[in-house]
Amino acid sequence: MSESKKGLTSVSEIGEFALIDRLTANLPVYHKSTIKGVGDDAAVLQYGDKCQVITTDMLMEGIHFNLVYTPMKHLGYKAAIVNFSDIYAMNAMPRQLVVSIAVSQKFSVEALDEFFGGLRLACEEYQVDLVGGDTSASMTGFAISIAVIGEVDKENITYRSTAKENDLICVTGDLGAAYLGLQVLERENKIFADSKGGQPKLDEYNYVLQRQLKPEARKDIIDYFTKNDIVPTSMIDISDGLSSELLHICSQSDTGCNIYHQKIPIHQQSIAVAREFNMEPLICALNGGEDYELLFTVPLEKYNIILLRNDISIIGHITHKSEGCHLVTDLNQQIPIVAQGWNAYGEQK
Repeated sequence: MSESKKGLTSVSEIGEFALIDRLTANLPVYHKSTIKGVGDDAAVLQYGDKCQVITTDMLMEGIHFNLVYTPMKHLGYKAAIVNFSDIYAMNAMPRQLVVSIAVSQKFSVEALDEFFGGLRLACEEYQVDLVGGDTSASMTGFAISIAVIGEVDKENITYRSTAKENDLICVTGDLGAAYLGLQVLERENKIFADSKGGQPKLDEYNYVLQRQLKPEARKDIIDYFTKNDIVPTSMIDISDGLSSELLHICSQSDTGCNIYHQKIPIHQQSIAVAREFNMEPLICALNGGEDYELLFTVPLEKYNIILLRNDISIIGHITHKSEGCHLVTDLNQQIPIVAQGWNAYGEQK
């Protein structure tokens, strides 16, 4: 008898975020040191004058990465970066990292040396201590679980849930490139398999490939905030796509928003690659994911300071909840924003 006939619900029916909400609903808090639990980029704990922020992320072979075209050293670097990004999204600094891996018999010691070489390089670049972890056997492939501990003054913590009406909506860097880099890798991998060894042509895709295989976290933006006494009213990192992350902020802040088509930053190579794949560049920017840029809101009075950074774009503003969440086109048409980014339990295309 199938699960549907038994009256059971498959995980894919409700999706990742609904599953998290269901499993973590009404969790009790027993300790005053727990300032923030489930529901943000990281948990927040307070011991003494500083607050600790803790995040964890799991990467699974065949789901989050394909080792046919992902070098082990790049994978180690990226596995650390995705966690550092969550810490920066809390306006905090990462300090320590622990890593656990499950490995099948197909992996050599030398391959794992490469993975840990990338992990150590990320820790060196971002001044994070690798302080421990665990290893296990795996029956299928490679699984990675990383937890990072960060630090921040209590008054500087930034959540997803505190955006205010009329705040400016800002995003760092450019969007959509990582997703398009993945499309290139998938296409070339298929050509390689179908041609039984045909060499991939990747030279003209350097930017989008780097954004997919070796992303960077935005420590420089947190440093800029500190230097200029900016504490964003809300912030989140862009891992699942701009549309999904913006809706998280608006839902948890109980607000609406307007963002503007022409204000969304897209790299010229991303535009070219999107057109090569017959895709709309804007859709890639809205829904692609894995950019690991920061999406944040600030009060209007910070406008001039934000403008000083060429790598920060003001893409819209926060509105009253009753106005909803919209993308405003060049013709001033309002299109409702729909979350169509990464869904861990949905059908992956």
